[in-house]
Amino acid sequence: MAILQTSSPFVSYCSSSASLRKTRATLYNPNVSVRKPLINDEFNQRKGLITFKTTNPLIEIKLKLENNGANKEEISNSMVLQETYAIMDIVAGRVEMHKNIGAQRDNWNRLLLNSVNGMTTTAATMAGIAAVNGSGASFMALKLSSSLLYMAATGVLLVMNKIQPSQLAEEQRNASRLFKKLHEEIKTNIAIGNPDWDDVKAAMEKVLALDEAYPLPLLGTMLDKFPSLVQPAVWWPEERSTQQEKLVRKVEKNGWNENLEEEMKEIVGIVKRKDTEEYMRLSKLVLKINKILAISGPLFTGIAAVGSALMGSSFYGSFAAILSVVFGAMAVVANSLEHGGQIGMVFEMYRNSAGFLRFMGETIESTLEEGEADERENGELFEVKVALQLGRSLSELRDLADDASHPHSSMKEEDGEEFASKLL
Repeated sequence: MAILQTSSPFVSYCSSSASLRKTRATLYNPNVSVRKPLINDEFNQRKGLITFKTTNPLIEIKLKLENNGANKEEISNSMVLQETYAIMDIVAGRVEMHKNIGAQRDNWNRLLLNSVNGMTTTAATMAGIAAVNGSGASFMALKLSSSLLYMAATGVLLVMNKIQPSQLAEEQRNASRLFKKLHEEIKTNIAIGNPDWDDVKAAMEKVLALDEAYPLPLLGTMLDKFPSLVQPAVWWPEERSTQQEKLVRKVEKNGWNENLEEEMKEIVGIVKRKDTEEYMRLSKLVLKINKILAISGPLFTGIAAVGSALMGSSFYGSFAAILSVVFGAMAVVANSLEHGGQIGMVFEMYRNSAGFLRFMGETIESTLEEGEADERENGELFEVKVALQLGRSLSELRDLADDASHPHSSMKEEDGEEFASKLL
């Protein structure tokens, strides 16, 4: 026992020495890693600082400026980037919003059309059965039910023809596509260039112009579905920036020459006098058809409702039953042609096609009016973009402009002139 007691200090000393050697080996051994980030985190938390990793570019920019003590120019550039990213996020939200609402309004068109046709068909069937029965309680029940269904179908048709759900859905599809295009433009501008305040202002103007061209609410701001004057759709700001691309590599004459300028002028002339005029003519034709069908549907169901109410009278006899059944069938046909055929969507599609061609013409004209060739977008790049937007190759685009420029060519005449676009 004494031996154990006397040896205990020695054992304690040995164990403490082994622990000290282990600690020193840990500190001086390069293969053993010390958890320095945890120590730094604890130290920063004690000083009131927070360290974290982030992938958000806005937060990274802000932290970089605060840590480095940036000057006014760097702060201004960071504010431009922050506003640009904010606008890009808003545009992405617009894309989803218009996409969802477009799907909803497309559902409206199908559901309302099925409901109206179902009510009209049921009312016509009831009127026919009532005409066969002739009298009694069942006759009065079928007669009243048929009249009520016809009146309900008339009311729904009046609302449906006023808002044109298929046209509303096409508006939202176009808005979603254009907002998505704007989102990609902003992303490209951030990736390849240094955006400035003019770019921020231009992006905001484009967003507001799209909001005005394709409104979401139905009350107050809805586009007129039966305008007295048909015009191409306009979704771009009236005063557009004259500088299309800021960071395009400048070469000798920037890719422009007299032949290319004349080619672009001829393309603009063909687009205006052929393509745009043709789409405007088709828009007016489809609008007239849509007006006729929009009036015919409620009129037919209204006449059928009157005929159903007059069934059984001694004066009109079987003539009222004929009116009820025949005009009910005609109403089903008219409604199916208008809303099943989506005439409103076709009108909006033609109007947007005319707007696209008008936008292209204004873009070419504004580019040619920018002044010196070095101030414009690269000519070769611009020619490729115009050709692809028209669905043509470069050789086809040049041949089209060459045929239009010859005074003795038969293609010079408007009736025999070729359309510029092969895509639309």
